[in-house]
Amino acid sequence: MINKERVIEQFLELVQIDSETKHERKIADVLKSKFTELGLEVVEDDTASKTGHGAGNLVATLKASGEETASVAPFLFTCHMDTVAPGKGVKPVIGEDGWIRSDGTTILGSDDKAGVAALLEVIRTLRENNLPHGQIQFVITVGEEMALTGSRAMDGSLLDAKYGFAIDSNGDVGTICIGAPTRAQIDIEIYGKSAHAGVNPEDGISAIQVAGKAIARMKLGRIDETTTANIGKFEGGGETNIVPDYVKLYAEARSTSQEKIERQIESMKEAVEAACRDVGTKYTFHSELAYPAFHFTEDDDVVILAKRAAAQLGLSGDTFVSGGGSDANVFNGLGIPTVNLAVGYENIHTTEERIKAADIVKVTEFALEIVAQSLK
Repeated sequence: MINKERVIEQFLELVQIDSETKHERKIADVLKSKFTELGLEVVEDDTASKTGHGAGNLVATLKASGEETASVAPFLFTCHMDTVAPGKGVKPVIGEDGWIRSDGTTILGSDDKAGVAALLEVIRTLRENNLPHGQIQFVITVGEEMALTGSRAMDGSLLDAKYGFAIDSNGDVGTICIGAPTRAQIDIEIYGKSAHAGVNPEDGISAIQVAGKAIARMKLGRIDETTTANIGKFEGGGETNIVPDYVKLYAEARSTSQEKIERQIESMKEAVEAACRDVGTKYTFHSELAYPAFHFTEDDDVVILAKRAAAQLGLSGDTFVSGGGSDANVFNGLGIPTVNLAVGYENIHTTEERIKAADIVKVTEFALEIVAQSLK
């Protein structure tokens, strides 16, 4: 039933629309028009005014069709419209090997425009074949590539779904992400004391040196099987003839366990406090949970439905826990049980990004089969 050529052409069209995160206006307008032309009710929320992104999140509602769907629980599919940089002027190329790549100067944008293209084809297929379905909301977010900014700013009252499926995970099509960690954003400021580095360095306190000692006390990288931590950025200092009196560290911690992430954050704070106490200087330490963790078992209804759809298509239905977050984390936090379906893309966030044309078709078939299984 799926028009394979059409979904590939749709994907190629979408990736050529510039939509780096914070600059989503053009792609949002295109998608609003497409959903509206397909007969869906489309709402753009006020996320842009809250976050500074180029557009708001789109919530496109496909009303239930068919007498037998009256008692079917509504659900949602979600993808994001933004991409990472460099994402301007994408020129997709389909190789003889069936892989779609950019020309090598930009990312491709299969993360996550492959998912968006798949969902548009699902709607077209449902319409053209008059297939029965319950109410489905298609939630296309902005700012996913910036710590899930768009979904985190969304008004949950716009959503009627009882469960959901993100289409935005790495892995082979047919595999299902059933868990992902919470993420804490950590900002650390260390205050030293300036002095002339050549005349009287002993009168100064090097904030850089203190920060180095603090970092040396921290356990970073892989903490355990479900917990990680990282220092990503280090700012401060100035001319080499001045003892630096200020640095700022940008860090994160992740874990599927709330207890473990709290323990990791506290241990990082203790390391900073000890290093500053040793030399009698001050610091600030601020941590904020960016999004919640989620974890399902094989016995949870949303997982059972996805696995049933995968089995119907001869896909593996294997489940896994991811080390990264997605909009699925946020929707779970809103009380909507949501798993993340693998798209098949590879090397995302790099100019080597690629996806098989056949996998775009396959993930479309998977989503369409989920619609069919939702009636059972």
